[in-house]
Amino acid sequence: MVPAVFAGIGALWGVGQDGSSPYRLRMRRLSAVGLASALGLLAGEFALRSGHTAAVAGCLVSTALVGGLISLRGPVLSVTGMQLLLGATVGSGIAVSGPWWQAPLALLSGVLLVTFLSTSPWLWRRHRIESDHLHAVYRAAAQALAAVGTPHAEAARRSMTLALNDAHDVMAPELAAATRRRAEDPDALRLIDALRLAVRLGEVVSALVGEGRPLSPGVADLPLKMAERLLPAGRSTTDQGLLRAEKSVPERDLRSPAVRTLVELCETAGTEAATDVVLSAPVRPRPGRTVRLRYAVLLSGCVLVAYISAVLLHGPRGYWLPMTVAFIYKPDFGPVLRRAVHRCVGTVVGVAAIGAVALLTGNAPYALIGTVAAFGALMAVGVRHHYAVATTGLTGIVFVLVDLLGDHRTLYGTRILDTTLAAAIVLVANFLVWPDSAGSWAAAQTEAALIAVRRYRDLAPSATSAQRQTLRRAAYRRLADARRAAAQARAEPLPPKRTLPDWEATITAAEQVCDAVTAEILATAPGTTGGHAPDSA
Repeated sequence: MVPAVFAGIGALWGVGQDGSSPYRLRMRRLSAVGLASALGLLAGEFALRSGHTAAVAGCLVSTALVGGLISLRGPVLSVTGMQLLLGATVGSGIAVSGPWWQAPLALLSGVLLVTFLSTSPWLWRRHRIESDHLHAVYRAAAQALAAVGTPHAEAARRSMTLALNDAHDVMAPELAAATRRRAEDPDALRLIDALRLAVRLGEVVSALVGEGRPLSPGVADLPLKMAERLLPAGRSTTDQGLLRAEKSVPERDLRSPAVRTLVELCETAGTEAATDVVLSAPVRPRPGRTVRLRYAVLLSGCVLVAYISAVLLHGPRGYWLPMTVAFIYKPDFGPVLRRAVHRCVGTVVGVAAIGAVALLTGNAPYALIGTVAAFGALMAVGVRHHYAVATTGLTGIVFVLVDLLGDHRTLYGTRILDTTLAAAIVLVANFLVWPDSAGSWAAAQTEAALIAVRRYRDLAPSATSAQRQTLRRAAYRRLADARRAAAQARAEPLPPKRTLPDWEATITAAEQVCDAVTAEILATAPGTTGGHAPDSA
């Protein structure tokens, strides 16, 4: 029974880190989940078998410190750090019999099962995810063109920026693979060509938003026509010849250099590759060493306080408190306050739901199986849409698994108390010890974005095409990152009598500068229809 339960825990954590990203990225992330969880579980198991409370505390603090140090260095490492700590909390909190390798191996097998189920659709829909993201770019471009000249134009252009950023991130593994194998996959080549043209389309959309003149529906429809020609989901284009896009564009619109460039892009879509477009994405700025160290120390302190509280309140099997800290204190996953509130709400709802199921079924075996399946489906939905929903599903499944391990204590009120206490520990540490963490990061991101915008404004007019692409890519990517950081800072509570700067107004003004520079370059520099990097819309 014990191996099956730990395999279930592994599958649970695998589902928690599953998503809609490309299969290569999914494989890498889930592999990190499995290996880090098994390693953490093994470390926690050895600490627990030693019989010393100090050994368990030292194991939890050490894994929290290591996990915290690597968590802010990128998405995969973020998952790796959290899962290392989660494995240690479970391994040091659940005493199991049998050989030392049995539980980690069972947990790893559960993650591998989820990995197989998550990535197996690659066999029959290999490029579907990339194609869907590229379709989203062209749809966002059409919506932005339709909004030109209206108060919604800037927001629509930002939506295209985000769609283009996402498409480039999704295509990054395909680009690397195509480079390694010298472009042997024709479907991958077609997707890369579509991304290159989307980059050039982003330049044109930015220029037209900067011009601010309303456009005819014929112009706004051109990105959708391009998508039909370029993407695998669209109709075949081998025998269609060139699109006569100019026929659907009024003469008054053709007076704009940006519109003429758009027409040219549409008419040549699918017939030539935009080889002058650089697709390498800029490196996103990450928190410095001091910030990472401070977060790691605070996380370790929170875990230690949670463990001591668990020992004082519950004695053995007090893993829920430090485990909840590991889930909540993830500032790179979103606002800490919102994550804490969603965790508490999801736990309360999950406890109520599993209590109702137990009351109605009496814990019959088939009822338990159906309960796990139902809560698993709920968790899978929540992972993609809402953290509180995911927590509800997780809580129900964990209750069943704990019951299978032989813990028949009444845990309903205990779980709610532990979750609330863990959330309080994290919030106190984050907002009393480090109250300016989100605001400092937003200020740093905004400053980095402004520097990138000034470089683009000053250097782009005299730069080569490749240099302009690099400058523009950095400017728009960092503006998007700065806006996201500002939104997260707004979602966190502030100390009394403190207000935040108006970062959004500064970012909006910088975006308008970039749009105006793009429009000027497109109007005055002949032969620059080769656009800019994928995040340059």
